[in-house]
Amino acid sequence: MTGAQTDVLRRLLDVALAVAAERRTEPVLRTVLDAGRDISGARYAAVAVPDPGGGIALFLTSGIDAQTWDAIGYLPRHHGLLGVLLKDPSPIRLDDIRSDPRFTGWPQAHPEMRSFLGVPILAGGEILAELYLTDKSDGGSFTEADQQLIETLAAHAALAIVNAQRLERARELSVAEERSRLARDLHDSVTQTLFSLTLSAESAATVADPGDEALATELARVRLLSRAALGELRTLVDTLQEPNAEHDGLAAALRRRVALLQRVHDVPVELTVDDDPVRGSPTVDRELTRIAHEALANALQHAQASRVRVTVSGGDSVRLVIEDDGRGFDLDETRRSSRRLGLTSMRERAAAVGGTLQVHTAPGQGTSVIVEVPAD
Repeated sequence: MTGAQTDVLRRLLDVALAVAAERRTEPVLRTVLDAGRDISGARYAAVAVPDPGGGIALFLTSGIDAQTWDAIGYLPRHHGLLGVLLKDPSPIRLDDIRSDPRFTGWPQAHPEMRSFLGVPILAGGEILAELYLTDKSDGGSFTEADQQLIETLAAHAALAIVNAQRLERARELSVAEERSRLARDLHDSVTQTLFSLTLSAESAATVADPGDEALATELARVRLLSRAALGELRTLVDTLQEPNAEHDGLAAALRRRVALLQRVHDVPVELTVDDDPVRGSPTVDRELTRIAHEALANALQHAQASRVRVTVSGGDSVRLVIEDDGRGFDLDETRRSSRRLGLTSMRERAAAVGGTLQVHTAPGQGTSVIVEVPAD
């Protein structure tokens, strides 16, 4: 083994150890990005993470300065070779990217590039990310040996990404548990204290000297402030508590979820409950709430919508509709190319409680998710 090969293997080992210790997904991707460029001798490198619509949710680069990146001006979506690699879990190695029929050209300020190597980062057959390398520093082409090294790097990256995502989900659960604890503590202590203060102020007003106008004014102000503080605290407690569909019912859980989303997002979210209380079994309410969470997340994060509407109606069946006026997508193409939209999990949840799920969408025409489940 040559000294250069030993250095490359040592670099791979260092990267594997570094990403294995990382607890967040984006730093893992940045480490892999820089290592891939270094190991392969590429001038430029990028890593792309697919979004649920089959495009690119996150795009990180190495070798392109900030001024050039700003001049390029937009995040790539799903066109050209980048889009091919986000759908096909096979590496692509080209002597000249410009000669490939799937190449669609560069933006005006984009650097010219020639040799190209694209390798997917896979876990369980799912494309977690895609690593792109272009332009060998020595002016040559990427070799079979380069590809094997990058595939090894991608395998280490996949393990690290899955681990980081698991830790991030665990932190989210921990935050949710802490929010619930804070809500209980505030309800059991501060809320009761404010309620007692309100009663005390009202009692003091009844025994105060009716001729002392200044005292009466101040007591009225104390009553007003304590009632306002109590109302604000109750709102805060409701926000901190996670909706419990099995206990509170579907309509109540959705009201609280929508109220929270309205505070977090600039996009208006409307909720209409046609038949209140809408109530299926606890299992039905739980699964419909989870479907609603998934559909709302897709609409608010990826649809570029100006409005989202949720409608719930009851009767012999519970009907849930989540619709937005966003960019929509090609449903058939997304089913073939993306496993990250959550369509499968939503359909499975609906089917598990004897229901059906339909998705109506097209590019530029918004999206509607319609779920119907027998109430019993």
